[in-house]
Amino acid sequence: MQGYDGNPYLKDGCRDINECVDPQPDYRCVKNAICNNTVGSYTCTCRPDFSGDGYTECNRENPQRKIQNIYLIIGITTGVALMVIIVFGWSYTAFQRRKMSMMKKKFFQENGGFVLQQRLTREEGPSHTNTIKIFTADKLEKATNGFDKDRVVGQGGFGTVYKVLVLSQINHRNVVKLLGCCLETEVPPLVYEFISNGTLSEHLHDKLKASALSLDIRLKVAAETAGVLSYLHSAAYPPIIHRDNKSVNVLLDKNYTAKVSDFGASRLVPADQTELSTLVQGTLGYLDPEYLQTSQLTKKSDVYSFGVVLVELITGQKALCFQRPEEERSLAQYFISSVEKGHLFNILDDNIVSDEGDAGQLKNVAVLAQRCLNVKGDDRPTMKEVAAQLEAGSRLKHSWAQTDQHSEEIESLLHDTQPLGFGYEYSEHSVHIDSITSHVTLPFPGGR
Repeated sequence: MQGYDGNPYLKDGCRDINECVDPQPDYRCVKNAICNNTVGSYTCTCRPDFSGDGYTECNRENPQRKIQNIYLIIGITTGVALMVIIVFGWSYTAFQRRKMSMMKKKFFQENGGFVLQQRLTREEGPSHTNTIKIFTADKLEKATNGFDKDRVVGQGGFGTVYKVLVLSQINHRNVVKLLGCCLETEVPPLVYEFISNGTLSEHLHDKLKASALSLDIRLKVAAETAGVLSYLHSAAYPPIIHRDNKSVNVLLDKNYTAKVSDFGASRLVPADQTELSTLVQGTLGYLDPEYLQTSQLTKKSDVYSFGVVLVELITGQKALCFQRPEEERSLAQYFISSVEKGHLFNILDDNIVSDEGDAGQLKNVAVLAQRCLNVKGDDRPTMKEVAAQLEAGSRLKHSWAQTDQHSEEIESLLHDTQPLGFGYEYSEHSVHIDSITSHVTLPFPGGR
């Protein structure tokens, strides 16, 4: 048998021929080939750097061609990989776009977009000038530079489309104008006009900015803010309780005109009710202690919060500060205590106490703030009364100085008022325990 020799008639008489050791003329690899013996046969392979079948030829390879072949293989492999990546990327992008489109439609429907569209369609007309606009998520993202945090002016929320519609009808020169909303996101942003001069809080608590806030400017801001709350309580229909009035939510334009913002926590008051039972929501330091204790929200809750803002305006101190001694942490309680001890002028902002002619005016403002901060809501004035007094003081500045004839009465009020008898521990800067969803409010550069 080919590949074997020996006597086939004997057991194990046939032996494999190692063609590589004892090559036969017919069993021979060509030059530059490597012989490999196998049982009954052999194989030939060309040495490295040679090409051919090993049986008939083995030619030295061209190094340049070898490199070209490597490049060709790499090129083909890379091209195929790029094609796969491009096809996959296009498919993934298309899938994500479809998914995003479906999510936008889902959020738009869940956030009451279709209801809002119907309401706006019914209300459109030449006599309806305050209709809000529904912004798309893409347009809003572009307008805010990808929702840049520097363009977020605050956080608030709205619970229903109805509330957004009501807020869009508020037509007051000292209220930040609601331009529209976007309902294509899980957390619907509200779009307001852009007010460029920052918040009242920034101006009060920055030494350089605070020095530019004269007493006249501060009382003008107080009068304008009180006017807004009076309007919401008495002129808006249905009446609105702001519920989160604080210096951060009062914006200032370049002329230091107040613009009240962030109605995210506001509540509409049904015509047949004077108070609302609700889970507590607001900011500690400004939060009405009676509301905190009873969960009964009334217009007088806004009066208390405004009282804290008024004290902030004349003292320049923060409503709540854990860096101060324990008895001074709550500005409202510290103010009441200081007034009762006759230390009013010890806690007033140095920027507004330099003129002795303002002493009577400051005492009157302190009395008004003390009334607003009364622990019992029924004993607080209405916002209409507060606004009227502050507006009168702004128009007739010199009338504040004519207090000598009433000085005994004022001093009596400053010393005889009962102390604030409700105390509670502050564990966080704000309380938000409500079912209303939080929403981010963003400025829109196209606003006024």
